[in-house]
Amino acid sequence: MSDFVPVDTLRRRCDAALSTLVAGRKPDVLYAPIRYVLNGGGKRVRPVLVQLTAQTYGVAPNVSEPVALAAEVFHNFTLVHDDIMDAAPERRGRPTVHTKWDESTAILAGDWLMGCATRLLCDAEAPTEDLLDVYHPMVNALCEGQALDTDFETRAEVSVDAYMRMIDGKTGALLAACMAWGGVIGGASPETREQLHDAGMAIGRAFQIQDDLLDVIADHDDWGKAVGGDLQAGKKTFVTLMALERASGATHRMLKRTLFEEGGCPPDQIEAVQKTMQDLGVFEAARGAVARYTEAAHGALDILPEGPARMALLDLLNQLQERAY
Repeated sequence: MSDFVPVDTLRRRCDAALSTLVAGRKPDVLYAPIRYVLNGGGKRVRPVLVQLTAQTYGVAPNVSEPVALAAEVFHNFTLVHDDIMDAAPERRGRPTVHTKWDESTAILAGDWLMGCATRLLCDAEAPTEDLLDVYHPMVNALCEGQALDTDFETRAEVSVDAYMRMIDGKTGALLAACMAWGGVIGGASPETREQLHDAGMAIGRAFQIQDDLLDVIADHDDWGKAVGGDLQAGKKTFVTLMALERASGATHRMLKRTLFEEGGCPPDQIEAVQKTMQDLGVFEAARGAVARYTEAAHGALDILPEGPARMALLDLLNQLQERAY
């Protein structure tokens, strides 16, 4: 049984390890943008989920590190390619790879990151077949979720249920894989790994709904983004779709026109849309959904051995739920 390593230490170790993956590699035309991505910071939620789950079974973080790095590298691959698809100019306050370099360079950087993630999984001290049995369905689900997200941009009608299925692919699939990978490393049974996977899916739903909610209600200075950015972009999110499902008559027509039919909500109408959503109980419904899915994740994690690692894992889920910005 190894000594427990807390979340902040896991994050620092992940940052340090990521920086070594391409240290000194040439040519710079490929590896400079990859270094740029890997040194871009972030919450490192996914590798922490892998390592905390593995720690509940007494597995030291140095043993689970290759899989944790694989999770973070794969996540960064998805971000690089998502930014190209979304034509996003910035990520975490810095120019995106395709903006700083060009699209071809960004595509190659993303390709290398995906290949690196696969190699890290195969190098891990855990059953490779079991790790890949989690990996390949995750890749399928994530691509399906991304495809749906793109399709929703031009689809006239999208239900909240359809949006939740998209979240399960685009956001939940990798989080669920991280939990299952932690179980594989820890020697958990297939049944336990499936329950851990379910916990990760619930985490994904809670995380994305909270993100959608905060985009509309957070304080700009704390949130670090333009509040109402999703509204201005005309994005279909949990809160906008819930508002449409709850509204009727003139209110429904106003919301549909303002949010989706005129290129997005004009900045001077954001306050009015926020008030309408508040009156429709959308914010309360979103908070309730976040709490419900977080509770479901907690329940699924009861299967893990008790100890400081499980407590830290539950605390992390609470922090994700309770974000106020």
